[in-house]
Amino acid sequence: MSLDQTFRGQKYLWQLPASDNKLICDIGASYNLSLPIAQTLVNRGFADKSAINSFLFSSLEKDVAHPSRIKDAEKSVDRLLHAIKNKEKILVAGDYDVDGITSSAMMMICLLPLDAQINFFLPNRAKDGYGLSAQVVERAAANGYKVIITVDNGITAFEPAKRAKELGIDLIITDHHRPHDHVPDAFAIVNPHQADCTYPFKYFAGVGVTFKLLSLLYEKKSLPLPVKVYELLLLGTVADVVPLIGENRFWVRHGLQQVNKMQSPCLQVLKKNGNCIKERMSSTDIGFSITPQINALGRLEDAREGVRFLIDSDFAQVERVGAILFELNQARKEIERSIYTQVESEILAKNIDLEKENIILAASDKWPAGVIGLVASRLVSAYGRPTLLFHLTKSGIAKGSCRSIPAFNMFDALASASDLLQQFGGHSVAAGLSLKQEHLPKLKEHLERLVAQQLTPDDLTLKLSLDADLTLPDLTRKFVSDMEHLEPFGQENKEPNFYIKGVSLVQKPTLLKDLHVKCRVFADGVIKPVIFFNRPELFELLMNQADDPFDIAGQVTENHWNGNVNVELRGIDIAL
Repeated sequence: MSLDQTFRGQKYLWQLPASDNKLICDIGASYNLSLPIAQTLVNRGFADKSAINSFLFSSLEKDVAHPSRIKDAEKSVDRLLHAIKNKEKILVAGDYDVDGITSSAMMMICLLPLDAQINFFLPNRAKDGYGLSAQVVERAAANGYKVIITVDNGITAFEPAKRAKELGIDLIITDHHRPHDHVPDAFAIVNPHQADCTYPFKYFAGVGVTFKLLSLLYEKKSLPLPVKVYELLLLGTVADVVPLIGENRFWVRHGLQQVNKMQSPCLQVLKKNGNCIKERMSSTDIGFSITPQINALGRLEDAREGVRFLIDSDFAQVERVGAILFELNQARKEIERSIYTQVESEILAKNIDLEKENIILAASDKWPAGVIGLVASRLVSAYGRPTLLFHLTKSGIAKGSCRSIPAFNMFDALASASDLLQQFGGHSVAAGLSLKQEHLPKLKEHLERLVAQQLTPDDLTLKLSLDADLTLPDLTRKFVSDMEHLEPFGQENKEPNFYIKGVSLVQKPTLLKDLHVKCRVFADGVIKPVIFFNRPELFELLMNQADDPFDIAGQVTENHWNGNVNVELRGIDIAL
């Protein structure tokens, strides 16, 4: 579909696709949807009833393939059942992020009731680094473990796999990160990204792969999965920012239905911590209020407490850890702000000169490894450039997190520089890596060369895709109800951005916390509040706007306050 409307906003280049008005009206009438929601469907490629029905109405039969179709799933389940029957010790090797912690918790709550001799290991972020190590395999062997199963890691565990084989341990790898050009020599590898895996859906989080394996195991035992599984699947999937399409969309919807009916002790505590007062949570609430706190579990001195927090039914114990998480999350926000400000200062001082450079790369021995990925994401959003941030260790190693833009495949870029790296892994837009500090300039040079070869100036322009035209009278409770049909929102199914034309201020804007701009706008006989988060530069512009009309790019939101619910706008950008 060609783009027929382009607008220059203060920060973004706005793009609104051409629309077939008759088709939009037909879809609106057929499905009883507000026209901006119908226009959103059309502009996102859902132009016929078959595509619309497939998207709007998920089903188990249509969206979910049988887990036995994943390569090595049957082999892995048979080995686990053999271990359970023969009382062999099983070790779950997880990771310290939300995906890894929820995957580990899911393994425990599913295998313990089957009388498995099972324990779990989560690496300490500072002491152990990422993933399974040969030392962990050796300790497992010394303690009599016969099976190690990784969750959310292991696809690059070449040395640990070799050591497991030497020590007579069967290593089952379950992972969702892209394999390198070869895979570890393990007993079984369950990862839909393997070239010879025919499973039709490839975009699970690690917890999704764990879920598929346990679904098959419970099916073979003719047992229903514990209900808690669906909450863990929801949390891990949303937190890992995998595409919320296809099977992920189905399971996130299912998980939201479960947690909105009955909330576990941990979820009740996390909602209270996050000041999430809504009765019904959405994927956006999970992503912004809940999972950042669970990420703080990885910063606990003992990451194992994170798993216990998620599955414990002792409310007092859950509240105790919840209070720690609240403090850790507040501290994390401060650290994140500080790092962002430091990098931004380097950009403003042109020490990172974005007129000449296309990659943002910065490093410090003061930056904790656990938060630099979050800061990298913010920098990509702010500047539209691939970003790599590094924690520098005392031993001369740079441990990095990188985030990219859709036009630049970071995984492939790192693969092409593997001679400079000690290790790397991840996806096209998010990856982790480590290398010697002295190789950072060479890596930067290599990536700059790739960007220059592969991208155009247009690829590096901050763009904002608009989904539909909107007027202020459209903003009713029915509109919000209609928009819920598009949920859950997340990666590859973003919250819709709307184009609101020709609004005027009804009073002077206010600046909140020196960061956020709040104002009230008028058009077509309706007044609505708008807030622009983290856009303080708009305050002066709007102060000078007086009665002159301007356009808004924004999202529609509900404000829950004192028992009242109001439909409001969350502004993204303005065009004068």
